[in-house]
Amino acid sequence: MGNKRVWGYIGLGKMGLNMVTRLARKGHRVIAYDTDAPARAKAEKAGARTADSVRKLMQMLPPPRTVWLMVPHKAVDAALRDVRRYAKRGDTVIDGGNSHFTDTVRRAKKLRARGVHFMDAGVSGGPTGALRGACVMVGGKKGDFTKLKKLFRDISAGEKYCLYAGKSGAGHFVKMVHNGIEYGMMQALAEGFGVLRKGPYRLDLSALAELYDHGSVIESRLVGWLAKAYREHGAALKGISGTVGHTGEGEWTGKAAKKLKVPVPIIEGAFRFRVNSKKKPSYAGQVLSALRNQFGGHKTKV
Repeated sequence: MGNKRVWGYIGLGKMGLNMVTRLARKGHRVIAYDTDAPARAKAEKAGARTADSVRKLMQMLPPPRTVWLMVPHKAVDAALRDVRRYAKRGDTVIDGGNSHFTDTVRRAKKLRARGVHFMDAGVSGGPTGALRGACVMVGGKKGDFTKLKKLFRDISAGEKYCLYAGKSGAGHFVKMVHNGIEYGMMQALAEGFGVLRKGPYRLDLSALAELYDHGSVIESRLVGWLAKAYREHGAALKGISGTVGHTGEGEWTGKAAKKLKVPVPIIEGAFRFRVNSKKKPSYAGQVLSALRNQFGGHKTKV
């Protein structure tokens, strides 16, 4: 199947547009939709065809249709309502955003009752990963994953960057915990570099971040991004906000852990720090904001 299939794609934000661009470069035929006309124009320039409505998108796709959703979690139900109007038995819908796994289980049951397959794909790597190849965690029926393996593998950076995690909701559950861990790792970096900055020595934080990213135990993409942020903004991270934005996944991980009676003080503390940073901006907050900007393209300027 692979490149002979035509995929539908809804949502052309930072992640979505880059994923569509990647698929087109890989030889896939993509028909994309977004409410934003300029975003559709960019998708066409990248090699995709576009539709100006969900109805038109579904009409343009040959059956059995596969539609990938890449919209914010609060918009998924509305997007699914539009798709359901035109979906037929045998079609497949994939939610590639950061939905709560319990919502995914609910949606899968509802669509399954109509004979429509539903899969969840947690996607890590930010906009850069979406373009160059992401890390993908998939939930749903194993048979559906097998049928769509070429699609998932081409969205990912390679075979080892894509995993079938389990039944419906598993992909989003794994991604949720991934993001909770990310909160904790970023918090540790922010606090550590705050200590380095206030310490008794005149340290070159940019050079230190570069050093930590070469052979040390904490060498990582996060440390590499921090080094890049220091090169761009200086040790004071001038112009970067000390108030840190946050999405739902860190909070969701803490609540899920509480329900499972698993203590997660690091993740919970990292989430609370972000919430409190609205009233108490700090240098650690600047480090976190700078990191979010590096890998996610989030707005972090003062």
